[in-house]
Amino acid sequence: MDLGAKLNGKRVLITGASSGLGENFARLAAGCKAKVVIAARRKGRLEKLAKELEQLGAPQVTVIEMDAASEPSIDAAFAQIDASGDMLDVVVNNAGVSNDGLALTLPTKDFDDLMAVNVRAVWLVSVRAAQRWQAAGRGGSIINIASIQGERVMPGITPYSTSKAAVVHMTKSLALEWARWDIRVNAIEPGYIGTEMTDAMWETDYGKALIKRIPMRRLGKPEELNGLFLLFATDAGSWMTGACVPVDGGHLCSSL
Repeated sequence: MDLGAKLNGKRVLITGASSGLGENFARLAAGCKAKVVIAARRKGRLEKLAKELEQLGAPQVTVIEMDAASEPSIDAAFAQIDASGDMLDVVVNNAGVSNDGLALTLPTKDFDDLMAVNVRAVWLVSVRAAQRWQAAGRGGSIINIASIQGERVMPGITPYSTSKAAVVHMTKSLALEWARWDIRVNAIEPGYIGTEMTDAMWETDYGKALIKRIPMRRLGKPEELNGLFLLFATDAGSWMTGACVPVDGGHLCSSL
């Protein structure tokens, strides 16, 4: 079964597409000849990426400058999507931020800012997409990028872990609520992946110690999420909803 072929011609929105996992998913969708909508704050990076996506085979690329922490910005993004092409088929909630700090000294604003992007934006984007699908009498697929940190915790990143646990349960709750309309909601739970945001940390002694705790003894690569992404995005996974699947080199099943 060629899962990539099943994405051909579909319209896919990817938030946080200017780098990291979002950029990887955008390249994947373009290579499958999907119509790609890339959204992020850094419009310059999106415009550069858009040219590459066209070369990879995307028949249509829409660039949207969007601040995931802003509801008006999200609403403006959907207005632009509505005006610029076909209805979305797949929505990928990938935009996310992280911060470090112990709970006793972390500023409340840092907590609020993280939750605005990691939780509230997932809610807003999902609801805006589902409202359109329900009104049109058709289904769609939402893929949330959660984390193994939503299942197990480590010190110093309580807001991030809390936000990803919220995404896991939001995924399941929305899947239950929207299944009757054939709107599927699933989540990928990446383990430790080497990306632009984290590369420097993995070179530290602390980072190297964390890698040793992964049963497969290495970081994951962004493209190692692609198989699950295609399963969730296409009708190959048409009877899957509410699934939150770790891709983590065995990390979650390792001993405590």
